[in-house]
Formats: sequence, structure tokens, C-alpha cells
Amino acid sequence: MNMQNTEHQNQDSSRSLVPKGITIGLAMFALVLSLAGYGFRLMVGEDVGEVLRHAAVIVPAFMIGIPFLFWLGSRLFNKVKGMHIASWNAISLGYLTSCISMLWLMGTYS
Repeated sequence: MNMQNTEHQNQDSSRSLVPKGITIGLAMFALVLSLAGYGFRLMVGEDVGEVLRHAAVIVPAFMIGIPFLFWLGSRLFNKVKGMHIASWNAISLGYLTSCISMLWLMGTYS
């Protein structure tokens, strides 16, 4: 009986393909990317209030919004289609998409 519990716990913990360290690293990279441009905008003399208002919208969209939508999509697919997408994998993909989107936007406007 004890061996079955251990096997069940190992299956649950190995369900996610992406290590938590990579997800945390992607989240930190997304935070750095989302804040990077604002330092430059302040250095060139833009209004602090305008920069903060813009940051108050953009940073949460990339840090919370995109990963949340991927997580929500995984939950929906799991219920509707009967798939087995681990939440951690969906959040990791959300942060990866967020980082790629910000890099693409930075490249477009530079």
C-alpha cells in the first residue's frame, strides 16, 4: 500500500515537463523586459506620471495577463477535451510567449 502511494506521488510530481526554476527564470526575465524600457524613457526626460500610467497597464498585462490566459486555456482544454495539460507547463508557456512578445515589440519600435 505504501509503495502505491509513493508511485502515485511520483506520477503527480513528474506530470509537469518544465522545471519550476525555468518558469521562475522566465518570469524574472519577463519582469526585467517589461520594466527595461521605462528606465530609458525616464532618462530621456519623459513625464514621470505618463511613464507610470503606461507601466501600470503594460507590466501587469505581460506579467499576469498572458500567463493567466494560458493557464485558463489549459484548464478549459483539460475539462472540455479531457487533456492532461499541467498548469505549470501552461504558465511557463505563457511567460515564454510574454517574453517573445516583448522582444518582438522592442525590435519593432527600436
